[in-house]
Amino acid sequence: MANIFTTSIGKKLIMSISGLFLIIFMLLHTTINFFSVLDAFRGTWGAEDGWFQLGCDFMALPVVNVMVPVLAAGFLIHIIYALILSIGNFKARGGVKRYEVNSRAKADSFASQNMIWLGIIVLGFIAFHLTHFWADMQLQEFTGGEAENPYMLLERTFGQWWVVALYIIWFIALYMHIGHGFWSALQTIGWNNMIWLNRWKWIGRIIGMVIVLCLTTVAIVSYIQANGCCCGC
Repeated sequence: MANIFTTSIGKKLIMSISGLFLIIFMLLHTTINFFSVLDAFRGTWGAEDGWFQLGCDFMALPVVNVMVPVLAAGFLIHIIYALILSIGNFKARGGVKRYEVNSRAKADSFASQNMIWLGIIVLGFIAFHLTHFWADMQLQEFTGGEAENPYMLLERTFGQWWVVALYIIWFIALYMHIGHGFWSALQTIGWNNMIWLNRWKWIGRIIGMVIVLCLTTVAIVSYIQANGCCCGC
């Protein structure tokens, strides 16, 4: 069992499993946030019975809140092992290279050659995102404070066009990171025959695209709402 933490294959496996766990979380997170777009078109933006509000209330349930430390651990494990593998490759190959495969022919995409940098961009925006949403909602509930209205947080965060533009940059980096990381993780696990590998690549791209398009729509609709144009009008 100790070898899984010390061998190269073991480290890649931990990296892959934690990455797949985070992708599942992102799908849930995206779904709940996209409820705000549906609220805008349903005319229930800001309503107590709005779907986005109900989704936030669900995420605030104690049974869900106990998953927060697990999620944080998943992020930390993924980040730590990404750094360990990248540093190891830097020493072994003279530069930051892709850790999943040895064949240069399989590592010909921009995402595969820049996973660590894409990860750094994603991590930076996650930190920014946490200070604007998690700190004013879940953290307040943890500390006995009062969580802010989620619709108002969306409007306040995305009320300026340049913030929306920065988030879109994040979403693009997230798309490339997820699109490549998904099939690469499954390859590390062992599901890497040529038929399914190509399918996993397409599934990874689709998952990444769905997440990015939904989150981009959330940002744009929130900007519209914040600047006085109601989508439901």
